[in-house]
Amino acid sequence: MHVCPLCNQFSQLSFTCNNCKTIMDDHGRLMDFFDDYSAYLDIEGMKLFDGYPTDQKEHSCPHVFYCEKCNTNTTVLISEYEL
Repeated sequence: MHVCPLCNQFSQLSFTCNNCKTIMDDHGRLMDFFDDYSAYLDIEGMKLFDGYPTDQKEHSCPHVFYCEKCNTNTTVLISEYEL
């Protein structure tokens, strides 16, 4: 079984905005933004159609990071831990 260290609060990561060099905020899993019910669906099943074809096989969790200063966001693939 693999788990995301950010979703499970095992660790924190910070990323710098490419535009303005400000630290970006983690806004959570990309899949949670799809619709009102996506946060309640099976994570591994959601990875099949999230737009990242290798995230399920490579055990990574796409997270959205947002820069409040310049209003931009980016998706970062976070490596999951094996339990």
